[in-house]
Amino acid sequence: MKRRDILKSIPATVFGASVLPAEAAVPAPPDVKPIKVPGGRQKFEAERDAKLNAEKFFTPHELQTVTVLSDIIIPADERSGSASQAGVPAFIEFMMKDQPRNQTPMRGGIRWLDNVCTKRYGKSFVQCTKAQQTEIVDQIAYPEQVKPDMAQGAAFFSLMRNMTATGFFTSQIGIKDLGYVGNVPNQWDGVPADVLKQYNLAYEERELTQGK
Repeated sequence: MKRRDILKSIPATVFGASVLPAEAAVPAPPDVKPIKVPGGRQKFEAERDAKLNAEKFFTPHELQTVTVLSDIIIPADERSGSASQAGVPAFIEFMMKDQPRNQTPMRGGIRWLDNVCTKRYGKSFVQCTKAQQTEIVDQIAYPEQVKPDMAQGAAFFSLMRNMTATGFFTSQIGIKDLGYVGNVPNQWDGVPADVLKQYNLAYEERELTQGK
């Protein structure tokens, strides 16, 4: 599965998450670790994030499964690193706590995936060979081609794909992969010489020396 292919089946709203600027420390009572408050956010939001980060949703096996799947969806290539290298598994872990409605579909999907692999290959998804993992993923990655008995897997994979893309393309690695530079000042060097010549125009000396 090519990285660019996954973007064709993901709604644009998936990428609505913002990238937060540098963090600033908020004073805390003695012996209490200061809470980091990213710019543009409020203290109560940072406190909630810290609380969620302190909790654990995935079991080690589930997190391993999420890691393997995310790297199948967005593998490393000559352009950038993989989903796991961009921190996507940790992002999905956080989102499971931030949006509890996705917990049952995610956990149920991982269980479904392991059950199918156990019946077919005699082992869980993460223990399968890469060829076996790819075979399963290919059967649930394209909704219009999914067989009825694989429908639950397709719904789970769509959730995983959307979360993986959101986590990756809002990470530093993903933003660099897109070539997005954000709001940065442009350097204006004036009208190009060939355009000036075309219209028989020229800068006056005072205009050329302005700002020097």
